[in-house]
Amino acid sequence: MKKIIGVIPARYGSTRLEGKMLLKISGKAMIQRVYEQVSKAQLLQEVIVATDDERIKSLVESFGGNVVMTSPHHRSGTDRVAEAVRNFDFDYVINVQGDQPFVDPKMIDELTETILGNNKINMATIVKRIRKEDMRVPSVVKTVIDKNNNALYFSRSLIPYPLNKNGLVVYEHIGLYVYKNDFLQLISQFPVGHLERIENLEQLRVLENGYDIYVVETKCENPHFSGFGVDTKSELEEAEQMLLDSPQFQ
Repeated sequence: MKKIIGVIPARYGSTRLEGKMLLKISGKAMIQRVYEQVSKAQLLQEVIVATDDERIKSLVESFGGNVVMTSPHHRSGTDRVAEAVRNFDFDYVINVQGDQPFVDPKMIDELTETILGNNKINMATIVKRIRKEDMRVPSVVKTVIDKNNNALYFSRSLIPYPLNKNGLVVYEHIGLYVYKNDFLQLISQFPVGHLERIENLEQLRVLENGYDIYVVETKCENPHFSGFGVDTKSELEEAEQMLLDSPQFQ
């Protein structure tokens, strides 16, 4: 049986919302909400938080979560996750963003089933069809996909450009990844890529080095809610409102 671990990278020093992992949404810290959602996934044997901050470590331990301390010098969440699992005996690793408090455990299982069902896939991620109002928002990452369901590119710009709107479909990248552990260790050793630096998107490092990222379109009923990320004060306020409309998360 293949062993699968879920890892939530959680650094303190966010540039746009300092200490956001500790900020409370309707009385509960964001990192706790993420951890509890990830723990509901059916196919994970373990869940850990990978952090560089003692405050986050203490909070995770206070609600009974598993936590691993990592270097404060990592360039990306991918690198932090790679360090966290380097000495763990797991075949596959799920990387869940620490700022997505409503992440749907079904999405995690969707990705896990994809990579378990195809041994040729080294890495996969998940997308949803974008809302019209998010098409030109830079914090909403867009994805274009080839006929084999591999990512062609990720961008903060609108791609593909709708010169011809007939049949246009735009996908939003949700930011959930699954890797074979040995592949994760490999890509974490690559230097920061040129496109990765320009767009500030860590997944571009994989494409720049000539590797595929398989893409799954989620079947979750409410993908906007599930993939919603908190990166600004206004998004934190929006998350509060979303909880008021979703009492099952209270």
